[in-house]
Amino acid sequence: MSEGISILGIRGLPEVQPGDDLGALIALHAARCGGLRDGDVVVVAQKVVSKAEGRLRDLRRVEPGEVARGYAERLGHDPRFVQVVLDESARVVRAERVLITETRHGFVCANAGVDHSNVPGQEVVCLLPEDCDRSAARLRMRLRELTGRETAVIVADTFGRPWRTGIVNVALGVAGLAPLIDYRGRPDDHGREMRATVVAVADELAAAAELVMRKTDRVPVAVIRGWHAEAPPGRGRDLIRPPELDLFR
Repeated sequence: MSEGISILGIRGLPEVQPGDDLGALIALHAARCGGLRDGDVVVVAQKVVSKAEGRLRDLRRVEPGEVARGYAERLGHDPRFVQVVLDESARVVRAERVLITETRHGFVCANAGVDHSNVPGQEVVCLLPEDCDRSAARLRMRLRELTGRETAVIVADTFGRPWRTGIVNVALGVAGLAPLIDYRGRPDDHGREMRATVVAVADELAAAAELVMRKTDRVPVAVIRGWHAEAPPGRGRDLIRPPELDLFR
């Protein structure tokens, strides 16, 4: 019988600045809670990853173009903010109350993940990491270097969902674990072969971690303990549905 999982929020991290050694900050504050263990899944808020990587833009230095000004007038938004969103986007999916765009990573989300919240300064916005899987892999390597422990890392952020109210934490970058568990070809409880069941376990772990991270408690890191992978490690980008299989494009 499984012993279940536990989720521990890592508190006390300072305001992360560009160039900070985020892995060292996580290792230090995790040590104060008993330290990391082999097999732990470390879920890290995208915002602190982006801050450490310097993924910030000062709107005072942004000159909006004609397209950005058009969207801004239509939506009642700051045209400088809209310009940053367009700069981070591969395409605009919808523009109604908010810009829904596809980022260069392939994520479809509000405002290309560009965000004002929990960022010091009224005129500064935070962008998604340039490569979320690379960010997760670097953090994993740094934690191994500092602690000697074999952990997995998820870089997570909250996204809205079509047809559902409320935001949910999802995995953007993954290192050291399988983002998907494929049950196709296996029998169900009644012996019937499953034909379509692929579970996004990295998203489920990210969502579980958000229960202790939350939005206003300054807990940007959570450690999930007791979960064991059933498949080889993969990448966060594996969670993006290929266009040819997307029924809603």
